[in-house]
Amino acid sequence: MDLHQHLRLMADYHRWAFERLYAEVDGLDEESYRRDVGLFFRSVHGTLNHLLLVEHLWQARLRGTVFPVSGLDQELEPDRAQLKARLLAFAAGWRPFVDALTPAQVAGDLDYRNTAGQPFTLPYASLVLHVFNHATHHRGQISTALTQHGAKAPVMDLPYFLLKEVPRAALHG
Repeated sequence: MDLHQHLRLMADYHRWAFERLYAEVDGLDEESYRRDVGLFFRSVHGTLNHLLLVEHLWQARLRGTVFPVSGLDQELEPDRAQLKARLLAFAAGWRPFVDALTPAQVAGDLDYRNTAGQPFTLPYASLVLHVFNHATHHRGQISTALTQHGAKAPVMDLPYFLLKEVPRAALHG
């Protein structure tokens, strides 16, 4: 599997993992959903909002544009149902984004600025993968919050995705 194929696979996994996460998050009552349980972004809602913000932030950088933010805890969507719809739509949008990448983009570097304005140059494909890895980190935090609220943590491990969702030929093509 080449790097571009791997990016496609991870984009599909990213969407699938969010769908699995929301299958459990949807069962939380409103108070539990918004309660500060000590996550980096306090609550399940705060963490999901952070994920939406970072999806926008990184996709803008990867497109060579800017998504202005006031902070990584900025609330983009206060409404729970709208946040879900926006985050799932954004997660689904990564596959077409990755499909459209040229070989030169995948093999190249990205010049960007962090939220403090500092310039960086890093491998483009690694930064795309970072978006998916970053979400995995925070989905894990949300899984902990779910269990703290007495809910079930979803199974979101990559091997389960590969076994259940990916045709065997695609893994070796």
